[in-house]
Amino acid sequence: MTQQHRFIEACYDTSALGQGTVIQGLTSLIDEMLRQGHSLQELLQGTGITYTVLNNATSQIAQHQKLQLFQNILRLSKDPLTGIKAGQKQRLSDFGIYGYALYSSKNFKQAVELGIRHIKLAGPVLQKSFRIEPDAAIFEGKEVIALGKLLPLICEFWFSSMQTLIESVLEGPFQAKKLLLPYPAPEHADEYQKVFHCPIEFDTGVLQWHFDLKWLEVACPNANPMTADMCKSFCERMLGIEDDETPELIRTIRLILMDQVDNFPTAQEMAERLHLSKRTLYRRLADHNISYQDIIDTTRRRLADEYLQGTTLTIDEIAARLGFSDTSNFRKAYRHWTGMSPNEYRIQLDHAFNPSLI
Repeated sequence: MTQQHRFIEACYDTSALGQGTVIQGLTSLIDEMLRQGHSLQELLQGTGITYTVLNNATSQIAQHQKLQLFQNILRLSKDPLTGIKAGQKQRLSDFGIYGYALYSSKNFKQAVELGIRHIKLAGPVLQKSFRIEPDAAIFEGKEVIALGKLLPLICEFWFSSMQTLIESVLEGPFQAKKLLLPYPAPEHADEYQKVFHCPIEFDTGVLQWHFDLKWLEVACPNANPMTADMCKSFCERMLGIEDDETPELIRTIRLILMDQVDNFPTAQEMAERLHLSKRTLYRRLADHNISYQDIIDTTRRRLADEYLQGTTLTIDEIAARLGFSDTSNFRKAYRHWTGMSPNEYRIQLDHAFNPSLI
């Protein structure tokens, strides 16, 4: 069986998505901490992530859970190179169907565009954008200040992971033009050069990774249109994106909301974040026959299902995390969405996974 055939088979077999599907891109970091002698219980403390979630091929963890995981790692690890080492040990399979989608792309440009669009599936904490300028293509991290003392660890792990993933996709070395980082040079700064093979600038005030435009046209050795289309479809479904017809504005709002905890942005706050006036936001959504509240409701329902299925959080805790001021309001909303209460949904899940309970 060829490798391309194995990829196609993987698209039909969710068990082949691997343990990285839920916490995609983060499994090598967990493995590195386990290698250092830390227990899984220590690593997951306070995250709400269960062993079941780590091995569930359809669940996704929320932004605050990733942040708590990184906080635990920063507190527990005594090795300053933990993030870099873990990133260098990434395998294509650690990124599940997301990795296969990039691997089977036509060229590097197509892989980058697909990767940015579905970057939530790679398990990042950083919000990223990609743009092409006359002299370089640039990955840029957004809203990095809020990460505080976690920023160096997150950057070291994420960029070394991306370096490894890109080299896996291209099946060869990848060299950027420069990497700009917004924090002071750490004591182990020399290790950055060994990993990225490009100039590194610290304390720049921005988080940017520049590479030469020539890379965009480099063909991916394992390009396969059929595999790429199937993997892309899986990525869309995992993000809850209906199809390519979904307007970019609605997709963007959903992804922003999916990363919120406790308090969703008001329409005014969302408009400001999108550099629009509130009136313009409402008008553009009305053009698509949807309201901002509709998007919030569908996002709440999706997050509610994830919390109920993949965590041990109580109903009260879930209600609070979804921004409901009163648990009874959450129960009413969930019954309106699904026709059953949150508790009934969990009982149904228990019966599905444990038929003996019926």
